[in-house]
Amino acid sequence: NQLITHCYLSTQGKPIETVQQGLTQIRQQMPDAYDVAGVATTGSARYLAGVIVGADLVKNEITSHAVAALSYLPDVQTIIEIGGQDSKIIIIRNGVVTDFGMNSVCAAGTGSFLDHQALRLNMKIEELSNRATHSQTPVRIAGRCTVFAESDMIHKQQMGHKTDDILYGLCQALVRNYLNNVGLGKEIKPPIIFQGGVAFNQAIIKAFQEELKTEVIVPKHHEIMGAIGAALLIHEKLEIIDDVNIKSKFKGFGVSQTKYNASSFACKSCPNLCEIAQLSLDGKVLARWGGRCDLWERVETEGVK
Repeated sequence: NQLITHCYLSTQGKPIETVQQGLTQIRQQMPDAYDVAGVATTGSARYLAGVIVGADLVKNEITSHAVAALSYLPDVQTIIEIGGQDSKIIIIRNGVVTDFGMNSVCAAGTGSFLDHQALRLNMKIEELSNRATHSQTPVRIAGRCTVFAESDMIHKQQMGHKTDDILYGLCQALVRNYLNNVGLGKEIKPPIIFQGGVAFNQAIIKAFQEELKTEVIVPKHHEIMGAIGAALLIHEKLEIIDDVNIKSKFKGFGVSQTKYNASSFACKSCPNLCEIAQLSLDGKVLARWGGRCDLWERVETEGVK
């Protein structure tokens, strides 16, 4: 198995456009000698992406990340995954997932927590990471909530603490929040793999290693490990079927130019009253997403399981 090409994009609140942009980039990068044999989607918007591109397989994040990690390091026992919007921990024993935990509600244990603080300090996230690694005397920041963290950071700035020390304290706060929430009650054993976009942040890696007192391994393509796992799964599925007459449901790279209509409504299934976004084309609803649960994300699409 060989990675031919990839792209990594931030959705910026526009998942449809981002999927289309990603398809355009992949098409431009992919050698003409290759054809698309099968497509798999994963992640929090996997059903939406699956409808847009025409997925042959839609797979949950836990399975996808575990498959990718095991292909990279067969004896891995713990997977730490932190993305922009959620975070998760996966416990593996003897090549099998035995436990997992997820956080998709609180931002304090995700990449958006750091992004927001970087924006408030008028710096790029890369600068935040770099400056945090140069901290000499880290300052403890309250990290159980983004609101409290921001207030505590301002207080520490007013006390005269160095920005580098405050930034590393912020990274330590994210790690503590992750371990005390997502990792609570989990048996974290090495080898440990760190996946997701936040693994770009060297200060977070350092904070995890200090807290866990062991090495944390970061794969080369850590930011797309979920996608790699999904690709490995569809590859395995195609090998099992082994029927040249079965064609992929992939709609082609031309869908990057399709004009979809987006709208929203309030779900009244519970007191949360989540705002649900929906995707439609020519008056037909193709997908829905945006709730705290996956009630509206489980779109019935023929052949997608």
